[in-house]
Amino acid sequence: MSAAGKSCAAVDLGASSGRVMVGRVGPDSLELTEAHRFPNRPVRVPEGLRWDVLGLYAGVLDGLRAAGAVDSVGIDSWAVDYGLLDADGALLGNPVHYRDARTEGVAEKVWARMPAGELYAATGLQYAPFNTLYQLTAARGTAQLSRAERLLLIPDLLTYWLTGEQGTELTNASTTQLIDPRTRTWSPGVARRLGIDLGLFAPLRRPGDPAGVLRPEVLEETGLAGPVAVTAVGSHDTASAVAAVPATGERFAYICTGTWSLAGLELDAPVLTEESRAANFTNELGLDGTVRYLRNIMGLWLLQECVRAWGEPDLGALLREAAEAPALRSVVDAGDTAFLAPGRMPERIAEACRASGQPVPLSPAEVTRCILDSLALAHRRAVEDAQRLAGHAVDVVHVVGGGTRNALLCQLTADACGLPVVSGPTEAAALGNVLVQARAHKLVGDLAGMRRLLGRNQLLTRYEPRGGTRRWQAAQARLARG
Repeated sequence: MSAAGKSCAAVDLGASSGRVMVGRVGPDSLELTEAHRFPNRPVRVPEGLRWDVLGLYAGVLDGLRAAGAVDSVGIDSWAVDYGLLDADGALLGNPVHYRDARTEGVAEKVWARMPAGELYAATGLQYAPFNTLYQLTAARGTAQLSRAERLLLIPDLLTYWLTGEQGTELTNASTTQLIDPRTRTWSPGVARRLGIDLGLFAPLRRPGDPAGVLRPEVLEETGLAGPVAVTAVGSHDTASAVAAVPATGERFAYICTGTWSLAGLELDAPVLTEESRAANFTNELGLDGTVRYLRNIMGLWLLQECVRAWGEPDLGALLREAAEAPALRSVVDAGDTAFLAPGRMPERIAEACRASGQPVPLSPAEVTRCILDSLALAHRRAVEDAQRLAGHAVDVVHVVGGGTRNALLCQLTADACGLPVVSGPTEAAALGNVLVQARAHKLVGDLAGMRRLLGRNQLLTRYEPRGGTRRWQAAQARLARG
């Protein structure tokens, strides 16, 4: 790489796979290539569902070896989950998976000590049964937590193993339900009332802060020549993905698609009203003082689980058949926690349709069309509700992430929202990761400058809405009645 540019390794860990991408960034250029991709397979053991974090770390090392010479490294991943370290810095067991059943019924125990309305007014975080706060409450009294001296969120844990230095990156910390989104730091009042020891957490880092350099042992194992800097990026993958939304103004909504759909707005301040809480919107922190005001939707997890149950049929053929299936014949609530756990997804979708008095989809194509119509309808509701609750109108919806490969979902989202959809980039989280590293190298400036560079260097697809939104309104009303 010339002196005018830098090569940055983006470690991007999703719920089903991980990847190491290499971004080559110059003053007016941005290229991204895949160095290594590896599976992320949770493991069910007698005590519950766990992440194979050692396997993930091995994949990261393999990816850095495949990446070749790089100037820096950054890590992003999913949110809320964590590893516990003992006094010697050793990991106390594999991290618990957020889909584990240990948090069932825990929220009610938390609300008995701090009512849900007060908790939302203090932290701005939507209710999700797997938030770190509920996980820690579920772990109270366990031998593992009693021995813990440090808690590191997943990307911070891997960064610690790479560098030997501990920190807690802010965008991911904002999903713990222990951060005040107004002050952008810990909420000691919430922690005190709920018996959470904030001393477990390492000092906060912001995106762009230095996070150390690769340890000599890591350099030896990967074949990299040091020093190689590790930079704190938007370590919640959604924060990195939103940073890579190629918007040209402020009047936009975004949908980060993949296993989850995260649909909402980028704001300057949190929305902490009771109406916002009732609508289950969350205020997570983004780059440069921004707030990611969004709703979590179950996302393509529904289709992924069905495809797995059907024996991995050809997805392209399945989507073509789904495009020919009757539109909006049956829809389900794509945000319903009834779909959270793995297994029996086609049957559960059929049961939901039956219970609401709708035709039951039978063939894989019919079930797929039901899922995609339901996701588009959920996207519509989230974009409409976010605008109303935040008083922030939009003219366009940006879809980024893995769902950009699903042209049918993008078109249905444009139809449902009655707004143009701009699709791309697909590897948004990795690109946002790379751009924060590039900014640390002073190759790009503010968030708007990062987005301009993206827009000049990424292939984007535009979908115009078709046919009006009346039938989507009717489907929305039908689902509300069901």
